[in-house]
Amino acid sequence: MRTSPLSFDPVVVGNRETDAWAAYYRHEWGRFLVAAVGMVAAGFGMPPHRTLAAAWYVLRANQVWSPYPDNQPDAARAYMRRFYELVAVSGTLSLEPVEAARLEVEWWRVHRAHQHDENVTREQIVDALAELYAYVFCIERDTVRHAARKRVEAMGLSDQWVRAGRRRDDPLLASERRALVASYSALRAAVER
Repeated sequence: MRTSPLSFDPVVVGNRETDAWAAYYRHEWGRFLVAAVGMVAAGFGMPPHRTLAAAWYVLRANQVWSPYPDNQPDAARAYMRRFYELVAVSGTLSLEPVEAARLEVEWWRVHRAHQHDENVTREQIVDALAELYAYVFCIERDTVRHAARKRVEAMGLSDQWVRAGRRRDDPLLASERRALVASYSALRAAVER
């Protein structure tokens, strides 16, 4: 049975996102693509050809976003717009791809700002993520704040892992994985309400 954005498996999505984040910070783009395919397949349940195309757009968006400080936010939004166009074609979610892409890359921006500026708070990242979730799933922001908070917790663990040397055997990755699974469990519960 194919999953959908409304009936995804939080464990699979959380595990694949952990793999994607680790690959992103190690610039292991082949591994990132494999994780993105798994994440998109588990999270959106699109046909295989759309899943592959969508994962490719996620990869390209992350590659143009990755360089600091000389990243390409407009290009990242353009790739994420193409991703969300594929999601919209599935018909499960009612969203406008340009707005979804804008909100997606906005939380990336706020997270990066937080990494380099102590005046940007974790709560600002929570707000940006809750805004994205509320828009994509057409639900109230307050219902997804717990999911956003758990994902920001995972980001904090990921940031610690990066500072500690990005080792694949670091126990911080297991903690990050648990936080992401908890985040997606909370998101699915909010969506199902």
